[in-house]
Amino acid sequence: MTDDKQKSPQLNRRDATEKEIVSSRSARSKQKKQKPVKEEQETKKIRWVQIRLLPIWLRIILVILILGVAAITGAMFGYGILGDGQPADVLKKETWMHIFDIMSGKES
Repeated sequence: MTDDKQKSPQLNRRDATEKEIVSSRSARSKQKKQKPVKEEQETKKIRWVQIRLLPIWLRIILVILILGVAAITGAMFGYGILGDGQPADVLKKETWMHIFDIMSGKES
């Protein structure tokens, strides 16, 4: 019988802790439901504004310029180093007229 008396306080403690766990779970679930409302209100008050260093129109112009420089540099490299010509000849109109004549079949 002494064992039963010792077990019963332990059972009461376990029941009490289980009740606390259940009550704390319900309290936590209630808090979770309430937090999003408060967070939404706080986010509405604080607005994040992104400031662009370069406007979009300037970015587009820079990309076009970089592409042009890359194309000219590539043509100079290809014509001058790979094609045994003078790199500066790429910038002459006569060179391009000759290339287009070959492409169209006027010259062979």
